[in-house]
Amino acid sequence: MSNTIEHIVVVGGGSAGWLAAAVIAAEHRHLRVTLVESPGVPPIGVGEGTWPSMRDTLHRIGVSESAFFRECDAAFKQGSRFDRWVDGSAGDYYFHPFVLPQGYGDANLAAAWQAQRRHVPFADLASFQPHLCVGGRAPKQARTPEFAAVANYGYHLDAGKFGLFLRAHCVEKLGVRHVLDHVDAVVPHDNGDIAGLRLRDGGVLAGDLFVDCTGMQSLLLGGHYGVPLLHQRHVLFNDRALAVQVPYATPDAPIASQTTSTAQSCGWIWDIGLPTRRGIGHVYSSAHIGDDEAEDQLRAYVAASGGPSDIAPRKLRFEPGYRERFWQRNCVAIGLSAGFIEPLEASALALVEMSAAWLADDMPATRAQVDVVADRFNEAFAYRWERVIEFLKLHYVLSKRSDAPYWIDHRRPETIPARLQELLGLWRTRPPSRRDFPRIEEVFPSASYQYILYGMQTPFEGAPRASDLPQEADRHFREAARLTAQMLPALPSNRALLEHIRLHGLPRI
Repeated sequence: MSNTIEHIVVVGGGSAGWLAAAVIAAEHRHLRVTLVESPGVPPIGVGEGTWPSMRDTLHRIGVSESAFFRECDAAFKQGSRFDRWVDGSAGDYYFHPFVLPQGYGDANLAAAWQAQRRHVPFADLASFQPHLCVGGRAPKQARTPEFAAVANYGYHLDAGKFGLFLRAHCVEKLGVRHVLDHVDAVVPHDNGDIAGLRLRDGGVLAGDLFVDCTGMQSLLLGGHYGVPLLHQRHVLFNDRALAVQVPYATPDAPIASQTTSTAQSCGWIWDIGLPTRRGIGHVYSSAHIGDDEAEDQLRAYVAASGGPSDIAPRKLRFEPGYRERFWQRNCVAIGLSAGFIEPLEASALALVEMSAAWLADDMPATRAQVDVVADRFNEAFAYRWERVIEFLKLHYVLSKRSDAPYWIDHRRPETIPARLQELLGLWRTRPPSRRDFPRIEEVFPSASYQYILYGMQTPFEGAPRASDLPQEADRHFREAARLTAQMLPALPSNRALLEHIRLHGLPRI
């Protein structure tokens, strides 16, 4: 170890490890980047959805979007659809699209929506994107360049293939050294830093800065440094997941343009469409339902949606929470080693992207700078984890379901973070705004809170304000309808565009 930061060692592969290595190596060509991972250890791979930020990340590391689609079995994601979250009835649904509400920030759409058109779901009125999703449309045309969009989008992807894709790019294009070996021990420095890693077959791997991407094991931050996990089960109850891959009934079956989350008695089921299959899983609370009953609910969902009845789901256990610190001395955790909560709203990969980008953008040049950067990193990501937990809890707090103790327990005041309770009090008389989330890089913008708040049919009790201007809101609603009518016939289906990309690719920027 030297005073100058010259060698970055990433411990652990998967999406988190290879994404971190790629972002660092692409930004800092003068640094040596080594990724060491144990041979034969499969990644968790539960996160198959991303936020639109992934487009910027992929462009930043220099990959072709067309190659990404082909090699990662990727598809477009334009947001999330929530079924049976409001009251559990058959027609209960709402969308959280990636496009901002039309005229967002210029008019009080919530007041006008409630006063005039509450029979129409808020997002369906304020945005064209839910209609693209219902129509199975892609968010761009075949002539739209890579990473450009007609409608804002992220991705659905095969997590295993994504890791392999990133690995090949890192090794072949970015000069990342790949070491397949088991880490048997941490070699400490006299000052408390990590000096190196003792490998089973390769001796000691020395480094200056270590990135812990070892998953829930958290080998370095949790194991070596003993940084505790701040448990969040008292806020978000889910701690189990069952995941299964389901083939399409026919080769030309429509590919969903959104993640669908369908509420169950004690959890929810995700349904993600890829070009060759669907990824389906049941996330639930072991304190409220047994594993066998949860699997029966998953089996019933798969069969009812056209899948086979003889599924063998993969079983996953997790402890919802995040580390008390994410950066300790010369070790920073990214991915599951930093924390994990249920995959609602695809926050896991978004936090990986944010962590990797922060590290690359604020990379310390010397050991003397490490502690300063670490303090800023820890403060920023403690804030982000708190906001993620509040946003996910919002989905449950607003539900009117009372068919199971699970839903009732989620509304108990002692399970709701204090800041979220304060915001809910404010939002009774005014919509969520940028003032509620003032940081430049929020995980979820205030528009997302509006989509959830009003998608869940939360009443707006604010007195009319001079600045509300209902006619302005009506103008924005009409513009959303005009864009819907314009885009639906002009955009190809999700499957048609993905097939075009497979055969011909997209224009390069």
